[in-house]
Amino acid sequence: MLARESVPYLLVTAVWGILFYILLPVLAILPAAAFLFILFFFRNPARRVVQNEAHVLSPADGRVQAIEAIDHEDTFIRGRAVKISIFLSIFNVHFNRSPINGKITYTAYRPGKHLPAFKSHASGLNEKNTAGIENSRIRVLVHQITGFLARRVVFYPRRGDYLEQGQVFGLIKFGSCTEIIVPANVKVLVREGQKVTAGITVIGVLKDD
Repeated sequence: MLARESVPYLLVTAVWGILFYILLPVLAILPAAAFLFILFFFRNPARRVVQNEAHVLSPADGRVQAIEAIDHEDTFIRGRAVKISIFLSIFNVHFNRSPINGKITYTAYRPGKHLPAFKSHASGLNEKNTAGIENSRIRVLVHQITGFLARRVVFYPRRGDYLEQGQVFGLIKFGSCTEIIVPANVKVLVREGQKVTAGITVIGVLKDD
């Protein structure tokens, strides 16, 4: 499966490839390489998601960059929480998936800079899209954060839409960071430096379960 957002990039590289081939065939190697990279970057592999109401699944592929206990009283969760930051390299699948079954009851967008996503202060300065998802048992926040190469956040649903656990809800183009904020009653199962897979890796479980 391939993201529809890849089509303009594929068309441009294909046209350049044809023009370069007409002028000097050896030059066509460059747009051909770009064409293949775009196919690779915008891939959306099928995932066998095992849904569980007590589990919080990873919203992104990548590596856990930081795990931090925070107070989150100003917007959605309102209380003690844990923020898990996941860094995505250009080689990771960049589709975001819902960590829980639930309704989108909060959304926010903030324009900003495009600092490298692995920088600790990038979350507070870079362009960011936020989705709050909740069900009868839990609320979670997911931040899609752009990076140095990532210049656009894509978010498909709208506030009020219902997401299945593991359902694709968006993507970030060309290297980025995804953060998930869970309430303190979630026992975090991942560690810093661990690789995670969207819709597959269980990053936390409700403690009362």
